[in-house]
Amino acid sequence: MSDYLKYWTPVLVLATAFAGIILGGDWVWLGILTFPTLAVLDSMFPRDYGVRKMTNARLANIPIWLCAVGPVALYVAFAWRISHEDLTGWQIFGGILSVAWMGVIPLIPAAHELYHMRGALPRTVGRYSHLCILDCTRDIGHVVGHHIDVATPDDGDTAARGVSLYAFTPKAVIESTKYALNMEARALRKKGLSPWNFRHRAYRAILAQILFQTLLFVVGGWKAVVFALCAMTISRFWVESFNYFQHYGVIRVKGAPIGRRHLWNHLGWFSRTVAFEITNHADHHLNSYQVYYKLVPHKEAIPMPSVFVCFLSALFPPLWHEAIIKPALKRWDLEFATAEERVLAAKQNEAAGWPDWQHEPGVNVGKSATVGI
Repeated sequence: MSDYLKYWTPVLVLATAFAGIILGGDWVWLGILTFPTLAVLDSMFPRDYGVRKMTNARLANIPIWLCAVGPVALYVAFAWRISHEDLTGWQIFGGILSVAWMGVIPLIPAAHELYHMRGALPRTVGRYSHLCILDCTRDIGHVVGHHIDVATPDDGDTAARGVSLYAFTPKAVIESTKYALNMEARALRKKGLSPWNFRHRAYRAILAQILFQTLLFVVGGWKAVVFALCAMTISRFWVESFNYFQHYGVIRVKGAPIGRRHLWNHLGWFSRTVAFEITNHADHHLNSYQVYYKLVPHKEAIPMPSVFVCFLSALFPPLWHEAIIKPALKRWDLEFATAEERVLAAKQNEAAGWPDWQHEPGVNVGKSATVGI
């Protein structure tokens, strides 16, 4: 039972945000304050390599559904708060950040779990819960593109070496949107239909957003709509930024098999629980239908700091590069990469202006182990 209870941690985070919005005033900051709280706790606790002992799918999925639907309802609660209280600018700012953060954690991991399920209902709910990040076609690019192209130049979620968070995130927002639209258009052409046909999912996504914004307007007026759109935009960019840490700089030859080594895991206790194992997703890329609680931590992988630490350090690119990712990638190149991957890695290192650590004195690249292939 204790393993089931662990995944109610994100529900508690969401409940904290709800409490803040319902209480109003300066309490609206409660939601965003869970971010630094989680960052500190995740850094203090030891890494969690435990394998979950969970067999009851219905019980395991209750917090998933709550965390997918809850952030959508939180926007309605925020609109209600705006209509019932003359919030100060400081309080509005706190409310925007709080609902935006809930659109990242716990929404995205929960929605991600739902649209990887086989049933039509969970996939639909997961898809349209992305109202909170202005991206109800996100699953197309993720399932069709990312899971096939991960760690290759074709993958918009994999940042090349030397790229900063600030350069990666806006590009990822644009590229993921274009990819989803183009893939949907291609699917329609295969059916002999125009790419502008009304069946294109973009139309449904736009309609869903219009209906949702109309609801927010009815509850809270134009202010609610404007503030909600601000929060959703922040969420969208914030979500893309988290891809930066899970795939940064890793190399895979196009067409080669995907291995556990082709992504980074963040195995902090809170990273795993509040994100429904999305930070422990090596096995997920080998079997995208595997449920979150059956993913097994990759103990042989290069240990990475808390995902929260990675995010905060990436706000200062020299810190991220020198203290965290360069040492990890050096070890990856020498111990985990194949010969073909090392060639590509050396080219990326040269383009980024990084050291050629494959040819440093004392390094015997030819005898390096290829762990996790």
